[in-house]
Amino acid sequence: MLASLPWQVLPKIYDIVNILLNEGARVYVVGGAVRDFLLNRAVHDVDIEIHGLTMPHVETLLAHFGNVHCDGKSFGVLRIDGIPIDWSLPRRDSSGRKPLVAIDPTMPIVDALRRRDLTMNAMAVDCATGQVIDPFNGQASIKNKILSVPDAAFFAQDPLRFYRVMQFIGRFDMKPDRELDDIARTMSLEGISIERIHAECDKLMLLSDRPSLGLRWIKHVGRIASLFPELGALIDVPQEPGWHPEGDVFEHTMQALDAAVQRPKVDRRLLCYAALCHDLGKATTTEKKDCRWRSFNHERAGVFPAKKLCSRMMGNKDLINQVAILVRHHMAPGQFIAQQATFRAYKRLAQQLAPQLNLYILAQLAYADKLGRNPERNGPLSGQLPAIDEFITKAQEYGVLYQAEKPLITGHDLIDLGYSGPALGKALQQAYAYQIEHDDSSRETILRYLQGVLK
Repeated sequence: MLASLPWQVLPKIYDIVNILLNEGARVYVVGGAVRDFLLNRAVHDVDIEIHGLTMPHVETLLAHFGNVHCDGKSFGVLRIDGIPIDWSLPRRDSSGRKPLVAIDPTMPIVDALRRRDLTMNAMAVDCATGQVIDPFNGQASIKNKILSVPDAAFFAQDPLRFYRVMQFIGRFDMKPDRELDDIARTMSLEGISIERIHAECDKLMLLSDRPSLGLRWIKHVGRIASLFPELGALIDVPQEPGWHPEGDVFEHTMQALDAAVQRPKVDRRLLCYAALCHDLGKATTTEKKDCRWRSFNHERAGVFPAKKLCSRMMGNKDLINQVAILVRHHMAPGQFIAQQATFRAYKRLAQQLAPQLNLYILAQLAYADKLGRNPERNGPLSGQLPAIDEFITKAQEYGVLYQAEKPLITGHDLIDLGYSGPALGKALQQAYAYQIEHDDSSRETILRYLQGVLK
């Protein structure tokens, strides 16, 4: 009989597990589901490991409940249509990202758990008894917020685990022990597909309260210069203490990244990567002038390294281009208020960001930038920023906070005036430029202006 287990997802698979048990299998819930339950987090992904039955036998039993997918069959993993659960058999494999795999149904559960990446993931629940099997003290690791490995040799065989540690640090606010740090300093990171790296970086950004912790760890183990050289270049780059009491540009960047996570009503992925990249240009533009550290035009200089860094961390080209645009303009909100910019400047900037970006997301990046200046270095600052709030208020007042001003003149209007071909496109640009430069512009005034140009 299947034991009563303390998570809601298992009733969906009650009958399947019971049949496996009745056939003589030893069935376990393993990995992240056990960890998340013990952390009092929602359990979304459940992995079931089946011992004591062959792969064909398991496949036959699962087929009673739906179409069985065998995409991972060579790795001992099966799925049933409509049931988002991995059904796996224990395996022995060689090192690397393309290991030679041998399914071993007779493997003891302790040996199977030894092959997992971290002790907090090397636990299982016996589906027959409800017993938590924890041979490597994963519960103690969770309680003490320490990341450690069940077996150093197995850990080092899979280079992706390095990046998994990075995102686990950020997600769970846990610290690797000395052994794990030492392994990470020297283990080979060759042979990982860029897509797998992107996936782990996205988890760091999307699932962490403090994503900076994962990147600080990569710096700590001495690998940031080789893995993310654009970030490594920020280490020890000085900043004017009056503006940046928190220290060098790397420290500021880490605080700004953590501040970005806290900003409301934004595309978190976009804002986190923009905050991570916003000051990359300071690596090449910082110099001492008039006894003060300056980084003139660092926002422009940061565009290219922002694209380079983002390409290492994610594969979405549209998002990379959006990050680059935000980096280019990230100084604008503060400058607009300091220089008392007119409505025209707001409208022009909104048009430059459109259609994928807007002044609101730019203001939230400015917020993250300003809050990333905590001299205590225990996280970003908090609170309101009157200048950035004023920027938001003015953009809303001018009707361009969330989108650019819509053109009053269309191509049909210009065809009636005799425009065609390339001249039509140029005239549309002229019409829109006139519209946003004149507070009292209307369709009639713009058309009169274009008629004058035409003459």
